[in-house]
Formats: sequence, structure tokens, C-alpha cells
Amino acid sequence: MKRSVLFLTLALLVPAAHAQLAPSVPSQSVPGDARPDAPELSARGPYAVGVRTLTLTNPGQLDIVNAPKEGDIPRYDRPLTVEVWYPAQGDSGSGVTTYTDVLGSGPNDPKRPNTPFITLGRATRDAPPVAAAAPYPLVIVSHGYAGSRYLMTYLTENLASKGYVVAAIDHTDSTHADKAAFASTLLNRAIDDNFVLGEMARLGAAGSGSPLSGLINADQTALVGYSMGGYGALNAAGAGYGPEMVPLVPGGALKARQTGNFKVDPRIKAVVAFAPWGGDAAVKGIGVNFGGKYGFWDEAGLAGLKVPTMFVVGDRDDVSYYEGGVKPLFENAVNAERYMLVYQNAAHNSAPNPPPAASLNSFDDYMHYAEPAWDMARLNNINQHFVTAFLDLKLKGEAEDAAYLNVPTPKSNDIKVSRNADGTPKADDTSWKGFKARTARGMELYKMMPK
Repeated sequence: MKRSVLFLTLALLVPAAHAQLAPSVPSQSVPGDARPDAPELSARGPYAVGVRTLTLTNPGQLDIVNAPKEGDIPRYDRPLTVEVWYPAQGDSGSGVTTYTDVLGSGPNDPKRPNTPFITLGRATRDAPPVAAAAPYPLVIVSHGYAGSRYLMTYLTENLASKGYVVAAIDHTDSTHADKAAFASTLLNRAIDDNFVLGEMARLGAAGSGSPLSGLINADQTALVGYSMGGYGALNAAGAGYGPEMVPLVPGGALKARQTGNFKVDPRIKAVVAFAPWGGDAAVKGIGVNFGGKYGFWDEAGLAGLKVPTMFVVGDRDDVSYYEGGVKPLFENAVNAERYMLVYQNAAHNSAPNPPPAASLNSFDDYMHYAEPAWDMARLNNINQHFVTAFLDLKLKGEAEDAAYLNVPTPKSNDIKVSRNADGTPKADDTSWKGFKARTARGMELYKMMPK
């Protein structure tokens, strides 16, 4: 089918808000498309993007949802659906696909029923990969609670176009479609991340017989997590939970994720934590008043995080919180090189795609995606820029990308633009690299080194 015909067909299938989409006209209907004011590294990379769906099973896992009040917790084979994006043959940005998801907050919420919707993407289903430049670093993406593997397609597609294999997990019991016991999410996030890392390494190894064979360098892996995904990513990367939190999961199962009780997979080389949940203010926000000094963590737990980590948070976050929430995690992960990107006046939704058209009739569904003080396409572009700089630096060793992260002044509103007649910066210029004139506004970026 010709591309123009396919776009016309899609326009008949998706909500009216997408009806004007055409291949010759730039459109913000496709999450991740660059606005005119997008920073430099938000642009798509040189590759077209392929996408495929994997169905994985982690055998013998604790069935927290069906745990009895007393006695042993039953075990089950835990299913996980994983979406994988990868560099593919073709021109950058040339793919066309759809991602089918649902709104809502679980299968039995009458106020927010599971309403199907479609997100458009610029990828090609099961496309032939670009094998010549393989293997590629691996990025594992973990959504919020509730969420889905399609919550951040603006970022997953973007990274794949730049030479990464990106695997986004549907965490069982934690998606819009199957949200169940919160304790399952508390236990399983880091476990799921580690399992998927192992499976991607197996499938991506040369000679595996998988379509991903030879594509993946799992020795260079980053975890990207949003909200509960950030909570799990920090733990998987070494930030062990404190003993105070064990009662929140039946049977003492959370002990396995306590400080000193697990080993960090050495293939994890970096973490991006968008609004990671679990800090002191976040725990108290759900009525739990027996947490550690930093909620799920204490000093020893945060000291276990030793890989480079980028925190991204709004300074008005009302779920994970900034003061008393994410900021103390950034400040006290003393053994990690870490960055913190702060969106001024942003709340909790610093990571998702823009709100889908299907959410426009529901305030709660709309506000699951939207930031009231920010245009989401703009916020998405900035995330693409900084995540690219961070991962290129830490997974690919591209030292020149450090200049995008080591900004001359931490508050973008304080930038001084001082240029020579030919446009080159003077010694006292404090502009942020990669941002066009007058576009670096409303952000803060901090860096702390290991002690």
C-alpha cells in the first residue's frame, strides 16, 4: 500500500483530531515530531524505525494479586508483553504505524472505563533491521501506574532512530487494562526490568534464531522509568528498599529487594528516572507513615545506586513530589554521578505522550497525560534532547554530548546571551547548548558527582 493511501486509511480510523494528518504536512498528531522550537538533539536520528511485539513469560513468580491473608503465596508464570523498537532499513521518519491502547484506571472503574484509542507512530511493523551497525545499546522502558508500553512512544521511537534497541514493558497488574493489587507493582517492577534485560540479551545475541539476533548489546543497558517505573528502575540499579516498607507486600516478599539482599546486574550502565515515586512525601501522600528517611529508601539504600542517573521532575509534582520527594533522592544518591532536570510549574506528568483525542471527554483521563502549565509536545521534545545527550554520553561514550548536560547556569531563566558580531558566544555567554534563541525557558538542570 502506498504511504499516502495508508495515511488516508488511518485518518478514517482514528478520532477527528487526527483527520488532518498527511505525509506532506508536519503534524503534532504524531507524538515526538519536532516543533520549530525543539532543541537540537530532539531531532530524529539517521535510521528508520522498526517495531515488533514480544510475549514473554517469567516462570514461577509470586502471585501477589491472589495472595492469601495467611500462608504461602502461590506462584504463577508471569506474562509480560514487550514492545521493541530498533533501527530499520529506510529513510528516517518514513514509517507509519498505529499503537492501540486504552484509557482508564483498571478494568472495573466505572468513572474511568477502559476506552480504546489509537496513537499514531512513525515506525514500520516487523521491518528489516539495519544489521551493519549492530549491536546497539539496549534501553528498557517502564511505565507508570497505571500505564502501558505505549505511554512514551515519542521517546521510544526517537531513541531507536538514533541507534538504540528500545524495549518497553507492559507490567502485568499495572496497566490501564489490568490494574490490580498495588503490592504487585511494588514487588514486580525491578524484577520485570531484570527479567526483560535477560530475555533481550538472549534474543539479541548472535545466533539466537530470533528476529532480534545480533542486534543488541545488552552489556550497555539503560533503564528508563516513569513514576512507579522510576521507583523500580532505581531499585534494579542498586537503590535497595528500607526494612520499614516490607509490610506493604504480602509474605515479606519485598525483603528480596532490600539493601544487601540482591545483586545489581552489571549490564545496567545508566538510569533515567522520570518523577520516580517512593520518596518520603510520596509515601506519606498515600497515607503510609512508617517509611524510612527517604520513603522507600534510607541512606544505605540510596548509597547503593552507583550508575549514572538522570532525574526528571516537575517542581509542582503532586504525586512523587519535588521537595521531600525526588529532590532528596537526587541529593542523597551520593555514590552516583547524577543530573536533575526540573520543569518549573510542572506537576507529575513529565514523561507521557500528549493526551490522546479520546481523553478530551474525561477530565481524569486527560489529566493522566497533560501538564497544565506546559505544552506536552514541547515537553516531549525537551525530554528527547536531554535523554539523548545522557544516553549517548553514558552508553555510547560520545564525550561531546557532555556539553549539553554541563550547562553554564542551572536555571535557564537566568541565561545571559552574549554574542560576537558573527554570532559566536563571548566568554560571559551562559546559553544552554542546543537551544535556539529565546527557547530555553522554565527549566533547571543540576549535576552532582559521586562523593
